[in-house]
Amino acid sequence: MIDRVLLLLQERRYSELRHLLDDLHVADIADLFSEIEDRELMLRLFRLLPKESAAETFSYMDTDIQQKIIEAITDVELKIILDDMFLDDCVDLIEEMPANVVQRVMRNSSPENRKLINQYLQYPDDSAGSLMTNEYVCLKRGMTVADALAVIRRDGVDKETIELCYVASPDRKLQGEVSLRQLVLSDPDTPITDIMDDNVQFVHTHDDEEIIAQMFTHYDLLAMPVVDNEDRLVGIITIDDAVDVIQEENTEDFELMAGMAPSEETYLKTPVFTLAKNRIVWLIVLMFSAMISGALLEHYEAAIASLPLLVSFIPMLMGTGGNGGSQASTIVIRGLALGEIDLGDVLTVWWKEARVSLLCGTVLAAVNFLRIWLQYGEADVAAVVSLTLICTLFIAKSLGCLLPIAAKKLHMDPALMSAPLITTITDASTILVFFTFSLTFLADRL
Repeated sequence: MIDRVLLLLQERRYSELRHLLDDLHVADIADLFSEIEDRELMLRLFRLLPKESAAETFSYMDTDIQQKIIEAITDVELKIILDDMFLDDCVDLIEEMPANVVQRVMRNSSPENRKLINQYLQYPDDSAGSLMTNEYVCLKRGMTVADALAVIRRDGVDKETIELCYVASPDRKLQGEVSLRQLVLSDPDTPITDIMDDNVQFVHTHDDEEIIAQMFTHYDLLAMPVVDNEDRLVGIITIDDAVDVIQEENTEDFELMAGMAPSEETYLKTPVFTLAKNRIVWLIVLMFSAMISGALLEHYEAAIASLPLLVSFIPMLMGTGGNGGSQASTIVIRGLALGEIDLGDVLTVWWKEARVSLLCGTVLAAVNFLRIWLQYGEADVAAVVSLTLICTLFIAKSLGCLLPIAAKKLHMDPALMSAPLITTITDASTILVFFTFSLTFLADRL
């Protein structure tokens, strides 16, 4: 597709190109701009877009592409785009742009939008206020269905969504919500108070976006109203913004679980130095914490010298413990993120993981006992390794489930208690348990 578009641009076959673009979704058109390196061709393609879809296409573009287009187009063109963009998209645009671009965007925004943008920018990052938009249909409590439909026909063209409309009192207090489906299927003379749902899920302007995303998932919402401290309706959050939050939070959790600081940009757009900086701190922390395992091995150097066979089992024991801890932490972190696990469930979770560890440990211990006995003929060594496996899995899975919950209790991201950290702690515990058992049950040989 990109080769076809570039060919048509270079040969100035604009009529064919317009027909080609008519069949594409605006998100797919936005992706085309990421593949065009020539700024002149990029600008030429953008100016071929129909006026009614140019702003929407612009909102789907990557930040660096948006900046290139803003720097290339005239003030008149920029004003047309900004007037057609939804307010939340304008706020997102300004948050990502350098100061000189922000000044130009604000200069070409309408006075009303400029005031609203400044207001939205005052809300904390990652809050409901920074996510919301004011493009929604607000109905008055005393309206009939016919009145409501007339308002939707009059005002709905410029709104981000009309599937859900919100009912407010004269002082803008949120009263309820009514769907377009209910309005269309109801008698025109029916008061909207008779068909509206007054049990509305809503959030306040300073609520955290992660909690909001969980509410969208839990209640299967398409939009959610936002109220201020006096319960006055000030905006709505739509499902597309909630999906973006979920994606960002999942990405951040994955990076933290891998022992990295979260990145602001996508992988290919993040500089090498930034990637290294995001990883080096955790690598240093884990490297120093792993030195504890080395110190413990040094402490048991005499036992290792007396029975060198013990060394061959250490990687297997440490690896099994790390894997077991990773399994438990992954499940618990996911459960905390989705709201399936609460802080009050700590004992229930630990007891379940404890039983899982004993079952898994018993099976692995039996397999290893038979392997070591048949391979080396060392029943006592096999027994020590098997007991260590059971204890290691118990410790690992206990840490894997308790540490993320403890982090949540301390108002930290549970993903910080990630697999690398749990593995490092488990490694040291495994060595300590293994040589404690060895010195106890193999004392005559050490």
